[in-house]
Amino acid sequence: MEGQDVVVRELRIASWERRLAAWLIDIILVGVLVDLIVGMTGPLTPVVPWLLPPGPAFQWGFSDGALVLFAYWTVLEGTRGQSLGKMALNLKVTGKKGEEIDLPRAAIQSFGKAFLLPLDCLIGWIAMRGSGQRLFNRLSETIVVVVDDSAPEGVRYVRRG
Repeated sequence: MEGQDVVVRELRIASWERRLAAWLIDIILVGVLVDLIVGMTGPLTPVVPWLLPPGPAFQWGFSDGALVLFAYWTVLEGTRGQSLGKMALNLKVTGKKGEEIDLPRAAIQSFGKAFLLPLDCLIGWIAMRGSGQRLFNRLSETIVVVVDDSAPEGVRYVRRG
C-alpha cells in the first residue's frame, strides 16, 4: 500500500483487575435491585414462572440471579457497550476493531460471565494467555477496552478557580 497513510487506532485492553471490579459493582447493584423487587413483590418465580423452567439444567447454576444478570449484561452491553460497573470504571465491550457490538454478540459474551464464569476465565487465562479475553469473549469476537475519557478533539475543559 505505497502512498497510502494507514490510520492505526489504539485500543487499550482492560486489565483483569479492573474487569473484576466492574463485575463486582454489577453483581452488587443488580443483587440489591433484585432484593428490593423481591422484597416488594415476593419471589420472582411465581410472578414470572418462565424465569425458572423445570429441568436438570437449572440445578447447576441457571438461577434467578444468573438469568437476571445475563439479561442485564446482554441488554446494556448490546445497546450501550457498557454495564453500570463498566461505566463507573471507564470500560466498554467492543468488537475486535473497537466497533459497537449488537445484542447477539452481547448475549454470547454475557452467557459466559453469567453462567460459567470460573470456567470461562480459566480457559481464557490458559488457552489465550496474554489476550485479555475470556473464552466467551473469543467466541463472540469481543474485547473489553478502557474508554478514553479525555476531551473530544478541539475541546478543552476549564474550571474557574
